[in-house]
Amino acid sequence: MAKPNLLIFMTDQQRGDTVPPFHRARTPNLDRLSHEGVTFSQTFCPAPHCCPARATFFTGLYPSEHGVWNNVDVGNALSRGPYPGTRLWSDDLRDTGYSLYFSGKWHVSAVETPVDRGWMMRVPSPAPSLQPEELASGRPHTREWDPYRRLAQQPEPQTRGEAQILRPGYSTYTHYGECDCPFRDEEVVDDAIALIHKRSPSDGPWVQFVGTLGPHDPYFVPAAYLDLYSPDEVQLPASYSDRLDDKPALYRRTRDRFDQLTEPEQREALRHYLAFCTYQDVLFGRVLAALEETGWLESTAVLYLSDHGDYAGDHGLWCKGLPCFRGSYHVPAILRWPEGIARPGSNVDAFVSLADFAPTFLDMAGVDPERPLSGLSLLPFLRGQCPEQWRDAIFTQTNGNELYGIQRSIMTREWKYVYNGFDYDELYDLRRDLDETRNLSANPQYREVVRQMCRRLWRFAYEHKDVPINQYITVALAPFGPAEAFRE
Repeated sequence: MAKPNLLIFMTDQQRGDTVPPFHRARTPNLDRLSHEGVTFSQTFCPAPHCCPARATFFTGLYPSEHGVWNNVDVGNALSRGPYPGTRLWSDDLRDTGYSLYFSGKWHVSAVETPVDRGWMMRVPSPAPSLQPEELASGRPHTREWDPYRRLAQQPEPQTRGEAQILRPGYSTYTHYGECDCPFRDEEVVDDAIALIHKRSPSDGPWVQFVGTLGPHDPYFVPAAYLDLYSPDEVQLPASYSDRLDDKPALYRRTRDRFDQLTEPEQREALRHYLAFCTYQDVLFGRVLAALEETGWLESTAVLYLSDHGDYAGDHGLWCKGLPCFRGSYHVPAILRWPEGIARPGSNVDAFVSLADFAPTFLDMAGVDPERPLSGLSLLPFLRGQCPEQWRDAIFTQTNGNELYGIQRSIMTREWKYVYNGFDYDELYDLRRDLDETRNLSANPQYREVVRQMCRRLWRFAYEHKDVPINQYITVALAPFGPAEAFRE
């Protein structure tokens, strides 16, 4: 089989339940993709944050292995990009003769751009977001203070408008609204389509990445897509009534911000979010149509996915953050590949990680990476096979979303355990509480469950060079410590 072409369409902050087979949003183009391809309906990111999630997608490694822990552009970033020497799958494909084309969002490194990793982009090529003097100093940059100095010259707003959240000393946040071209995603797609039409069959194998920013908050969408959703049909999730009383205080503090919004406003926010997902589907449909018009569709593997999810009203929360709920980790992943899929229209409900796509792309191209990857190739699933030794759990790693907080979790089909280094832990019985509303971690009845989950969590950390551990008395607070990793 010839090396396949590959087109990747990655959205930003899209929940897995907005696409087939869940159909929470209207996505006719993804319905087609699912019908003609394979849907990985239980795909999860390793961290609910753009940079670590995208770095995992591009490296096939977990944050503890590639070194990207939070937003690489912020002043207090834990890291500015992957560890020196870390290879991306684009490096491998470039070295084996692939041409690489990139349009849209990168967010993997503040010191490198896609061009540094083998991709071709429109002129002028983007510059690294970190200035040379900032990089040389090794100190946190302080540019983020500038907007606050300007804000201090303005009067504090005293009344709140629709969709607004007042934040004294910060700017007023507007959660949703209307916009004809949100985040300029249409321009990104136009650029991608122009590249598709420009391409020649003599170019050899190619990869094209299209990175949009929707449906990221704030949820500003064209009015036409809002009209597709009646306000009466949008219902808040069952967990919206969870006041988080048995969960970490930070979770409640986060919800407090969004509690400024009335319940009708919360429903309207969800309407805007779903409409935003439909808008992304339309943009993707334009790319799909361009592939079809140019004759590339049947020789190209097309993947639609997102970097991380959104709470979208779960537990009264929105956007993404430290609260370790499914909505912020579960992402779409649908792959169409006419030459390589045995059973089009199939749904794979095995646990899949964003780390799995790097080895999959290399496997599809017949490339041996000659280095260990933490992800696993999905090629057997595409061939209609079910690997015997596939994972039975999903692990997550985060050191905080802008503000730091050690958190690790493990999820099986039956249980989800969250270790919070900053507060009390969480345990959910997913057989009876899929919405994660009843925290059982403090119940003595489940002590042995907690022990077993801690054991697996620490073992995973040890195997993946993760060091969220310390012997000091005020921080060694896990109910069962890291020595559990070495117990049978």
